Amino acid sequence: MKYAIGIDYGTQSARAELLNITTKKVEAIVEEFYPHGVMSEALPSGVLLGKDWAIQDGEDYYTMAIACVVGLLEQAKIDPADVIGIGIDTTACTMIPLGPDLEPISSNPKFKDNPNAHVKLWKHHAAQKHANSLNRIAKERGEAFLECYGGKISSEWTIPKIMQVAEEAPEIYKEVSSFADIADWLVYKLTGNLYKNNVTTGYKTIWSETSGFPSKEFFKALNPLMEHVVEEKLSEKILRIGQCAGHVTPDFSALTGLTQKTAVAVPHTDAGVVPITLGMGKTGQMVVSIGTSTCHFLLSDILKHVPGICGVIKDGAVPGYYAYEAGQTAVGDSFSWFIENFVSEELQREAKNQGVSLFRLLGQKAALLSPGESGLVALDWFNGNRSILVNSDLSSVIVGLTIHTRIEEVYRAILESTAFGTRKIIENFREHGIEVTELHACGGIPKKDAFMMQMYADVCDIEVSVSDEPLAASYGSAMLGAVAAGEAAGGFKDVHAAQDALSLRESNAFTPNPRNVAAYDELYKIYSKLHDEFSTDNSVLYTLKSLRDTAKA
Repeated sequence: MKYAIGIDYGTQSARAELLNITTKKVEAIVEEFYPHGVMSEALPSGVLLGKDWAIQDGEDYYTMAIACVVGLLEQAKIDPADVIGIGIDTTACTMIPLGPDLEPISSNPKFKDNPNAHVKLWKHHAAQKHANSLNRIAKERGEAFLECYGGKISSEWTIPKIMQVAEEAPEIYKEVSSFADIADWLVYKLTGNLYKNNVTTGYKTIWSETSGFPSKEFFKALNPLMEHVVEEKLSEKILRIGQCAGHVTPDFSALTGLTQKTAVAVPHTDAGVVPITLGMGKTGQMVVSIGTSTCHFLLSDILKHVPGICGVIKDGAVPGYYAYEAGQTAVGDSFSWFIENFVSEELQREAKNQGVSLFRLLGQKAALLSPGESGLVALDWFNGNRSILVNSDLSSVIVGLTIHTRIEEVYRAILESTAFGTRKIIENFREHGIEVTELHACGGIPKKDAFMMQMYADVCDIEVSVSDEPLAASYGSAMLGAVAAGEAAGGFKDVHAAQDALSLRESNAFTPNPRNVAAYDELYKIYSKLHDEFSTDNSVLYTLKSLRDTAKA
């Protein structure tokens, strides 16, 4: 028997699987939570953070890699020599500043209390003004790369986050040896080799295989300190998904029990690896990975410039296809926010008495309503908008509230808003000549919430296939680990061979209900009207945010 390990780093935790390559069976699963969590208000030392920060402790990631591997081996009780490969995927774009020793610069006593020394999580939006500046300068200079990113670079991407460090903490910027994607740094910790992967570099770091990075003149225009950022602080050694990045170091071997023959795959993104898991390989196939946020990956055999998307890369998900990425910044996060802040004690008691979660209870109550019965429509901008507006300054709107509105009605409106947001993304692709013919969903939420998946089918008027695998990302990373090992070690020669042997094609299908489709078409018209009115340059949402920021200053 041969095995591969996949580790999926999410926003709150890392989930890992031990996959039996011979039997296609998952032999063990573990989950580890970041010891320091997500820091959005203050550092452990008490240093307060500004508005819209989301940072982490870099050491947590490596600590969890060790714990995940040890936990899997202890649980499965197999010979570690039979683990031929390991793959990693992470949230994107999560960026870590590294010191001269290629360790987190936050571990330097000089910088540990400076927020800019820490890992900037994907949903760190405090770099929005830097993204605005980047986009303005790029447009003034006529930079061609903007077309590949839907016309705008998001505050979530690498360069605005580096700009924030350069402006707010130049002393840190000068001492940083590399601004690395967290996935690439983890692979370095496992192999001793620091490369960049083509996916996060292409989608998040303004690089393309044909033209490379923008010019040093462009970076100098962003900030004089950044003139030589590419050659000084961004590795130009870029490997492709499906390649081997190296083998386990003696240190990692000693800490985990894996042998130094274990291959380590070039890392992937948490959503981008899912098409491999599901055996996707046709133009028009879209997968939505629904968790705290939602990422949409669409396969196509044609290249077009589509406004409002995150980017498009050849071989960015499945080799041989262009992979278009779009997304929503708050989905599960918005559900959690609502339940944590607005659920009454009475409902909490009811959920406890029934032995169900508050999510399940509110979902059951919301499911009793017909589309439109709540009289509410919401915008899914609880953490800004990633696609198709690319603006983290936007906030949510709920219209139709009265003194008779019940909590389950508001909850349903928030659920519906996320489905409307996905429909807006799908329609944007179609309007610009990229077909969407299949919709697949994966993640813990789709597997657990049939009501929500039926809603997505009805709102988008397309069949939704939901994977039976709750940890689709870690499964796909394990597949890449087996590819990195190669045929000689008992793995696979390439990604397609691994898909043929291991991909998960079983799923539950949700077919659109014609009556609900018609009702949702009317609600979607209202959503679209709100979407357009509240995203204009003179939107009251900007004024409200400005007043909030002034009041908190």
